Amino acid sequence: MLDIIIKNIGSIVTAHGNAPLYGKQQGKIKVYNNASIGIKNGIIEYVGDSIKEKARKTFNANGALVTSGLIDCHTHFVYGGSREDERYNIIIDHMSYSDIIKSGYGILSTVRDTRNQTENSLYKKSIPILDKMLQYGTTTVEGKSGYGLTVKDEIKILKVMKKLNDNHKIDIVSTFMGGHVVPDEYKNDRASYINLICNEMIPKISKLGIAEFCDVFCENCGLDMEETDRVLDTAKSYNLGIKVHSDQLETSGGSYLAARFNAISAEHLIMSDDRSIDVIKNQDVIAVLLPNASFYLNMPYARARYMIDKGVPIALATDYNPGSSPSFNMQFIMKLAYIIYRLKPEEILNAVTINAACAINRGKEIGSIEVGKKADIIVWNCNNLNFLLYSMDNNLCRMVFKSGELVYHN
Repeated sequence: MLDIIIKNIGSIVTAHGNAPLYGKQQGKIKVYNNASIGIKNGIIEYVGDSIKEKARKTFNANGALVTSGLIDCHTHFVYGGSREDERYNIIIDHMSYSDIIKSGYGILSTVRDTRNQTENSLYKKSIPILDKMLQYGTTTVEGKSGYGLTVKDEIKILKVMKKLNDNHKIDIVSTFMGGHVVPDEYKNDRASYINLICNEMIPKISKLGIAEFCDVFCENCGLDMEETDRVLDTAKSYNLGIKVHSDQLETSGGSYLAARFNAISAEHLIMSDDRSIDVIKNQDVIAVLLPNASFYLNMPYARARYMIDKGVPIALATDYNPGSSPSFNMQFIMKLAYIIYRLKPEEILNAVTINAACAINRGKEIGSIEVGKKADIIVWNCNNLNFLLYSMDNNLCRMVFKSGELVYHN
């Protein structure tokens, strides 16, 4: 007997396979009309026509659209404080994001607020954020540290994420990002901070097993190429997967380091030139694009259409953080990609499911509605993919299943 059957599905629209999709394949999807899904032990057991087998629970989709759960593969969701005053500086005073960081605010403001929070207070603050993510259809989220910038505080953030992963319905993939910016106390001795990352932070975090990836903000206001190179080299020696924040504010060279270290992903890529894009394409690096950061900061947008046409697999994510992208709404990200990037609905769906899954090394487990994968499923309040991207309603999720459990019902 099955645990759950979702019946009377108008159409299941899903990615397929375990690997990232690129080029023309990024626009390919599989469609099942008038379908059902069978679930047992949190795993998809059946996808296709109506099921004769019985189940303990049956849910009626009433002709709705069904997709895989959304995967937010780039966030900074554990933090202290908020930065609404900085928003005023950007809009009214016309300060650039880089100028705000260099003036000691921005990221560094959140660092000060996060250092002042206990592990327990950060944990409690993060729970309603994750609850909301689930309600909006995000069933797996990647989270980065980088708001501590001391050994103690970076470990504190990563421990919070581990505890949340152990106790919350949503799955969390943790990334160490001590190489976010150089903290105030090291601004006149950058080399000592890089030594701290490489000689203390990474070894201790690796020993504790609380991070799967290492990311670095390779920008003029973050770490330069030489500093980034050293941090990534150390991370790789400790078997951490590699990610690189690159080309958000200028063509920083981070894409070349992403390629050199066989990074799983390069993120932002707003200012990437043709050569940078060619380099990540040639090394099969996934481009994680973050349109809300461009929207919120009134900055240029990454060349998503060009990247797809060149054969670069792209994923989409929120970049949720308290400064440059204070939104965890993946549905809004999909609409931005439709309106601003002019991506096809099928390309967008693959970017927030299978390609996002592969950007966190989860392509074999999630990212598509296929037998053997986790039953992370959304039943939408619409009956086709075009309407999902057309409608500007706040939340179109009707039902969200996480590992076969109904976690949200509107």
